[in-house]
Amino acid sequence: MKKLLRILLLVISVAVTLTTVGCGGNVQEESEMIYEKNSDGYYQITPEDARNIMGGESDYVILDVRTQDEYNELHIPDAVLLPDTEICNRASEVLPDKDKLILVYCRSGRRSKNASAELAALGYTNVYEFGGIIDWPYETE
Repeated sequence: MKKLLRILLLVISVAVTLTTVGCGGNVQEESEMIYEKNSDGYYQITPEDARNIMGGESDYVILDVRTQDEYNELHIPDAVLLPDTEICNRASEVLPDKDKLILVYCRSGRRSKNASAELAALGYTNVYEFGGIIDWPYETE
């Protein structure tokens, strides 16, 4: 919790500094990396960045937006399944905290990008998209 508070204070001071020098944008720091929200309202990161966040944070959701069959075949440990086709109808049920850190992936990265943009449009503020499981070099089950 203290780490999140420090990050929040750092983000606010960076945002204020950037605004005063004429630069805008949403900036967030995680694991000594600075990420910037894209125009769709979410953070685009690498699988390595996602793994670093998983190792340094404790309060996050790994969100798999593939189908049930794909999930059953192979997924990242502790991932929560919410198929991209169900986000509009079930996001509030599966992801009740709109400020929680959400790490999103699919098979190749296309669906996770669309799902991340949709989550951002629904008001989720801390969405990180890291591509597809085909590029995930770490543990799966």
